[in-house]
Amino acid sequence: QVQLVESGGGSVQAGGSLRLSCTASPYSTNCMAWFRQRPGQEREGVAVIHTPDGRTDYPYSVRGRVTMSHDNAENTIYLQVNNLRPEDTAIYYCAADAFGPGDYGPVECILNPDLFDFWGQGTQVTVSS
Repeated sequence: QVQLVESGGGSVQAGGSLRLSCTASPYSTNCMAWFRQRPGQEREGVAVIHTPDGRTDYPYSVRGRVTMSHDNAENTIYLQVNNLRPEDTAIYYCAADAFGPGDYGPVECILNPDLFDFWGQGTQVTVSS
C-alpha cells in the first residue's frame, strides 16, 4: 500500500505560478502522475513521470507551462505550473501505479487514470482573473 500526500495548492492570480508536491510513503512507484478535476468535468491527466529515469510526458493542453520532477531521495514528485489561467482551477491529484522498487513496471507511463492504483486526497488550486 502506498500513501500519497499532496501539498502546495492555493489561490493565485492569473499569470502566477504554483508548485505542488506529493510525497509517497513508503516508496515512489514506477509511474507517478498528476491529474486534475475541474468543476463538472472528468479527471484529466496533467503530467506523468517514469521515476527510474525521470522521463516525463505532458498532454498538449498544458505542454510548455507545466514541469514535473521527482526527488528519489525524498520519494517526492513535484508539479510546477507557470502562467496559470482561470481554466487551471481544479483539484489536483497525485497518483502512483502498483510497481514498487524491484518490480518490473512498464517503461512507458501513460496518462490513463485506470492505470494508477494509489491516489492522494487532492489539493485545490484556484486561479482568479
